Amino acid sequence: MNDLERAFRGERAQVVASLARRLGDLQLAEDAVQEAFVAAAATWPASGVPDRPGAWLTTTAWRKALDVLRRERASARDVPEQATGPPDEPGLGSEDSVLQLLLTCCHPALAPEARVALTLRHVAGLSAREIAAAFLVPEETMAKRLVRARAKVRDSGIRFELPEPAALPERLSAVHAVVYLVFSEGYHASGDGPAVRAQLCDEAVWLARQLHRLVPDDAETTGLLALLLLQHARTGARTDPAGRLVPFDEQDRTRWDAGAVAEARALLARTGSRPVGPYQVQAASRHCTPRRRRRTRSAGRMSPTSTRCWTGWRPHPWSP
Repeated sequence: MNDLERAFRGERAQVVASLARRLGDLQLAEDAVQEAFVAAAATWPASGVPDRPGAWLTTTAWRKALDVLRRERASARDVPEQATGPPDEPGLGSEDSVLQLLLTCCHPALAPEARVALTLRHVAGLSAREIAAAFLVPEETMAKRLVRARAKVRDSGIRFELPEPAALPERLSAVHAVVYLVFSEGYHASGDGPAVRAQLCDEAVWLARQLHRLVPDDAETTGLLALLLLQHARTGARTDPAGRLVPFDEQDRTRWDAGAVAEARALLARTGSRPVGPYQVQAASRHCTPRRRRRTRSAGRMSPTSTRCWTGWRPHPWSP
């Protein structure tokens, strides 16, 4: 991974979040950040990577966004008041900014499919083409879905801000559901195509890690990350060379990711004395799964709830 790729993965969500919160326009923030990365690709190889790449990207993206606003308006006086000063640089409240972006993308006022699309696009950084391919829909369909979702955020007055502390657990549950659905769709994919879509699983685990980093003391967030790690640890053993699923009891356990299992166990140990929620229960049940078990039609199916996907209501099988 080169310097630009590391910056994209490590800094991008923070820069988008900072601009979106200040501009109140997710599309404008996204476009400006994309232009900032194009500028970085053109200048960093010759001038070197800045000491603070996130700050460089934020400043560059901010200037790009202001240029757009001024071109679209008759004069600088027409630029919205919230856009007259620079956004926060990464490292200055950036954790709150990313959490605000996650909560906005997963706002309860949005349809479930819109929450997934916005989160994968603006937090994880996947392109419309990548998201469309993962969910087996035309790229044009996914692009329109994103446009409608961003318009809903704008027209509904959804603000890029943290809710009151008392409301945060409920709002976090919407984020958990989106991450869970993304993983489920990758772990046991619907429709034609491969049985496992590893990219979606990887993105879900990455999202769960980011959320856990932002709210490390939230027990259900910890439980969700542990659950996904335990399931994802078996990826190398879940399919045969032809891409067919291998039953749980026939998997080669030496191909399981021991490091991911150990990390999940450590996470579960940290939630032991806290209130038990559904993700913690699922993680604990998979952690304690006996070596042999009777496989049934319902074994491994999703709980706490069936998650609504745009293909309709259905439980996602998590076995093998």
